[in-house]
Amino acid sequence: MSVHIEVREALRGLAGDKVFPLTAPEGTPPPYIVFQVVGGAVQEFVSGEKPEKRQRRVQVKVWSESTIEAAEIAEQVEDSLRAAVDLQPEVLTIPIDILDEATNYRGTMQDFYLFC
Repeated sequence: MSVHIEVREALRGLAGDKVFPLTAPEGTPPPYIVFQVVGGAVQEFVSGEKPEKRQRRVQVKVWSESTIEAAEIAEQVEDSLRAAVDLQPEVLTIPIDILDEATNYRGTMQDFYLFC
């Protein structure tokens, strides 16, 4: 299963089930969640085989019209990813407040390691 499907499944139901890889479709009203793979660690086997899973650094952004609502959803995101034990989650950062000046949406950004 792809990392995008696994993350989407782990966050299903949050932000009105508006969870998207990379960007939300144009016109999507907040709140919504977007995520992207921003790196990770490569495992190499002596045999040259490709590993079934990889440790991926995934960045999750929550967007809302309210900083408080974004922070509340960000807490739910962290709780949901921690509960996704099959992904072997590791929380790398606390949520960081962000602002999209074009839309005036308030948000949070947080990074996780996920093994998928």
